[in-house]
Amino acid sequence: MVALGTLERTTSSDVVFDELFEKITRLELLPGTKISETDVAKSFGYSRQPVREAFTRLANLNLLMVRPQRATIVRPFSRKLISNARFVRTAVELEVVRAAALDRDKSVDAALKANLREQADAISAGDVGAFHDLDYQFHKLLCASAKQTFAFEIIADNKAQVDRLCMLALTSKEAMETLYHDHQALLQALFGGQAQAADQVLRTHLDRLTPTIDAIYTTHNAYFDD
Repeated sequence: MVALGTLERTTSSDVVFDELFEKITRLELLPGTKISETDVAKSFGYSRQPVREAFTRLANLNLLMVRPQRATIVRPFSRKLISNARFVRTAVELEVVRAAALDRDKSVDAALKANLREQADAISAGDVGAFHDLDYQFHKLLCASAKQTFAFEIIADNKAQVDRLCMLALTSKEAMETLYHDHQALLQALFGGQAQAADQVLRTHLDRLTPTIDAIYTTHNAYFDD
């Protein structure tokens, strides 16, 4: 999965960034895990420079803590950073769905419907990883439908803060089904040109994470730094 969009020319730094981004957001690298530039460079067969660049990009997303003279670690969860990220994402995505409801690019409709069908297949297969990827693509397609593709970079940057929590939350078929039904309702509102209904569905959808954060803070407190 390409984390934040595909560049015209993929660099060594991009390759490292994309793989580490996926491992961190999928919790293959847990909060607090030490990670070494030297070890990563060796595993890819690269020099340390592209790895250092990838580390800097991940640190800018608050996914790594790069500490001079100390080991770099996967950044623990921060309730403050999560709150900030959710605020920005909600503000941007509400405008996205409003724009899509009022004047969407109908050429994206087929891709949205296909994505929804694939979500249902992932749920039937119990494939949390596939559902997570499809959820990511679904929200990216919403931006395309709204004719605001640039907005997804902002959403993705902020979504990264909560993707790891989503992996902890998406452990049951029921959890995936709830999000899937939200997506269904959102498309129904968008295709019907119902901006107010789309707004409400999205608010409900994004707010589902609130009790999840509280629960994870209780059950996985060691993963948090505040």
